Amino acid sequence: MGRSVLPLGRILGIPIGLDYSWFLIFVLLTWTFAVSYYPSDVPGLAPVVYWILGAATAICLFASVLLHELGHSAVARRYQIPVRGITLFVFGGVSQIAAEPPSAGAEFWIAIAGPAVSAALAGVLTALEPVLGGNIVLLALTRYLASMNGLLALFNLLPGFPLDGGRIFRAVVWGVTHRLRQATMVAANVGRGIAFLFIVLGVWQMLSGQLGNGLWTAFIGWFLENAAVAQVQQLVVHDLLAGHKVAEVMAREYGAIPPDITLQQLVDGHILTKGQRSFPVMRGDTFLGLVTMHRIRQVPQAEWPVTPVDRVMIPLADVRRVSPDDDLSTALDAMTHEGVNQLPVMDHGRIVGILSRDRVLSLLRTIRELGV
Repeated sequence: MGRSVLPLGRILGIPIGLDYSWFLIFVLLTWTFAVSYYPSDVPGLAPVVYWILGAATAICLFASVLLHELGHSAVARRYQIPVRGITLFVFGGVSQIAAEPPSAGAEFWIAIAGPAVSAALAGVLTALEPVLGGNIVLLALTRYLASMNGLLALFNLLPGFPLDGGRIFRAVVWGVTHRLRQATMVAANVGRGIAFLFIVLGVWQMLSGQLGNGLWTAFIGWFLENAAVAQVQQLVVHDLLAGHKVAEVMAREYGAIPPDITLQQLVDGHILTKGQRSFPVMRGDTFLGLVTMHRIRQVPQAEWPVTPVDRVMIPLADVRRVSPDDDLSTALDAMTHEGVNQLPVMDHGRIVGILSRDRVLSLLRTIRELGV
């Protein structure tokens, strides 16, 4: 989980986190439900009931999103694909699936699992309505959640990559062509087309006097466009790095440090003087872990003189590593998925270098400049 994510625990062994942006949308949704939606839908209740109902609806809505993402994650794990976690944030939620699916069939079932869960929730909640007919508050809540889960399923089935529908479309193209790259490019371009349609629709709504709806529709289009462009750029990067190995750009001088020096000694004697940003912690020839700038910043500066590096290092068991013969594109993906800027390079159980994002990006710039 990143620094801006509040850990909530684990479900099915998958870490669940709450991005701090969620609190903003929680407040806005609660206010909207309490002041506008429910007073119109269920008039005559006390103001405090509207606020409680609004908060409950916002929480249940995000619980629905969590179940949607758990659907994706559970099927991904069924195909032996690691899931680093699920994060709920201002736009909904995302499953951090650590690798591409192994086949078109796996992609299809992973993608469709989320909308299937949302559709099932909509069906169950709709079936509960006759039972709740005498309780207008619970009935209003159930109806809203049923409709929202139905809309969540339908919206995600739009063929706009990287929405679930776009991934389903990619799976179909992948299955027909047997080429993942080509399928991703086709799906991403279709996704851009869907995004532009949303933007045009949003502008039309704004010109028709529906300013709020138009802004929201255009914003969704902008968000989808950026996501689709990111997928295309990722493909371009993979193409440029094709055939290049970690050994070509890794730093072979990696400045190992002993575990008992303090953070103050590390900062004064290594970081400020040499500019290095990550350090393998070693006792003799034994690699113990990795100290990064992020880990150092988590410790108050006043405690640096008395804090040894082995207290804040990432233990070896938790360190993501690569080998000299790994493809650079795979290593770059690993850094992105792990949210780190450097990875130790290991060969036959021994550390032989450090791979940094800066070195990979420098190689990319050189390849583009030379046109090779």
